[in-house]
Amino acid sequence: MIKKFQDLIVWDKAHALVLAVYKLTAGFPQEERFGLVPQMRRAAVYVPANIAEGFKRRTKPDKIHFYNISQGSLEELCYYLILSKDLGYISDNEPMLADSEVIGRMLTSLISSIKASQ
Repeated sequence: MIKKFQDLIVWDKAHALVLAVYKLTAGFPQEERFGLVPQMRRAAVYVPANIAEGFKRRTKPDKIHFYNISQGSLEELCYYLILSKDLGYISDNEPMLADSEVIGRMLTSLISSIKASQ
């Protein structure tokens, strides 16, 4: 039985992605300290944060709204991962993009299950 947001596998995977993004961006060039780094970290953090907030919402539309925001932040992060590779800051973005895809599918399934529940 899921009693708190930390029990959601999708939250756990999203939280792990945040930790990976923080580790990854720690090695970015100093000139990105106020540019790409905070943007990537913010987008990453918003994914599990909105899952947590949506979990506590009482109505289906509210829950779905926050899970949709989480999906949007996840897509934003995917773009930053592509940009980071294109700028030469990272050599391989595929593992994180694959993790993002899994999280996105899980969020879609979560939203579908909420819509289908009575």
